[in-house]
Amino acid sequence: MATQLASRPEASGYEDFETHRPERRHNGGSRQNQDGNTDQLARFLGWFSIGLGIAEIVAPRQLAQLIGVENKPGVFRLMGLREIGSGVAILSQEQPAGAVWSRVAGDMLDLALLGSQLDSDNPERQKTLAATMSVLGVTAVDLYTASALSKQSSGGNGGSGRDDHWRSPRDIVRSGSGIKVKSAVTIGRPVTEVYGFWRNFENLPRFMSHLESVQVLDGQRSHWTAIGPAGVRIEWDAETVEDRSNELISWRSLPGGQVDTAGYVRFRPAPKDQGTEVLVEMRYDPPGGVVGASIAKLFGESGQEVVTRDLQAFKNVMETGEVVHSDSSIYPRPHPARPSEDSELEKARLMNTEGSVR
Repeated sequence: MATQLASRPEASGYEDFETHRPERRHNGGSRQNQDGNTDQLARFLGWFSIGLGIAEIVAPRQLAQLIGVENKPGVFRLMGLREIGSGVAILSQEQPAGAVWSRVAGDMLDLALLGSQLDSDNPERQKTLAATMSVLGVTAVDLYTASALSKQSSGGNGGSGRDDHWRSPRDIVRSGSGIKVKSAVTIGRPVTEVYGFWRNFENLPRFMSHLESVQVLDGQRSHWTAIGPAGVRIEWDAETVEDRSNELISWRSLPGGQVDTAGYVRFRPAPKDQGTEVLVEMRYDPPGGVVGASIAKLFGESGQEVVTRDLQAFKNVMETGEVVHSDSSIYPRPHPARPSEDSELEKARLMNTEGSVR
């Protein structure tokens, strides 16, 4: 059975989707290179923002002398905080288009400030003019990067829309806006068992750390409840877009919820009968948007880290019947080196996966 699945084109997964379309594959390499260059440019702008912000806060007088404007420490420090905030947002997001656009808005403010100092009464007018030209150059880079990132996050088509049933799950994820994450794990259990456990959505809170409950409403719809930062409860409804037995499950959230999300999980036999390869790719727009995601990542809670950790927990559940906790996952602060008490661990046991959807 595993050999038959592996030999089928569909079982090769969406990683190999473009290999069956040569015309798309030809353009894929240049597109990936362009996206990589844009991401590197965004990271540079993030560090540039942080460095400039620190200079504006620490040395406002020297900076005022350098660009030939009146020394206003309070104004410079506010500008510095803005720059640092933009830089942190750019560096802490998987999709930083919004944060780079915030830099563009900041550039407009900087140009307005410099423009007010370009009158003939300014003895340092030449310095101010040079600074203005420099800011114009940076603004051009910011505009280019923000535009490229926006196209990249929207898949180049200006948005995902809601007519997703005819599109591949990977296209649904990559064509929408929001934070995008991708992770994979190999589980030493048969595909039928791994798929069946996941397909019973009420099993998911057993290994997804922030998920409180999933209530199956009917064959396609389910209600999800998660615990967000500071213990805030977050709820949304989701629908199953595609369900291919022992191969793939894709989903998207329905309008009206507190989270906008879409994604898929793919199952396929691992090479040499080593079990099942599980790949998850998803996007989400969390409560608080850019600010909420940035703060969460600074505290070690990026979407990528959460999904990777949850997949490892899924592997533990399937292979051992319980989630294996490390000390650091139980105690967020420094703690004595001692064995964990049973009361501090909630052991997740495998549920019967037969009749997974009800």
